[in-house]
Amino acid sequence: MSINLSTAFADIKALVLAGKAMEAFEKYYGPDVVMQENEQEPTIGRDANRQRELDFFSKVVEFRGAEVKTVAFGDNVIISEWFLDYTHADWGKVTHDQVSVQRWEDGKVVHERFYYAV
Repeated sequence: MSINLSTAFADIKALVLAGKAMEAFEKYYGPDVVMQENEQEPTIGRDANRQRELDFFSKVVEFRGAEVKTVAFGDNVIISEWFLDYTHADWGKVTHDQVSVQRWEDGKVVHERFYYAV
């Protein structure tokens, strides 16, 4: 399945900014997706990643905003830089830049890694 990555990213961005990140996850992430935060162990599979994402969002007590600062497209790759501002129940106020590197196959994200300062 061929997909226009620019169109897919625009949809993901709109969903995330509208507070519908899980809708974007269900629509665009493959069944065997691997997701990794910085140097942490990767989480493998859509079910495990869905639970990880739901756990994260359940602890966001205030979302003040997000912005895509930069995005680049390559062969089956999207690299995006986000500014995020929220309060997390365990971590307190979080304001940081984060880079996401997504690899795509057959119209779905198959690997995503997040890079940010800790």
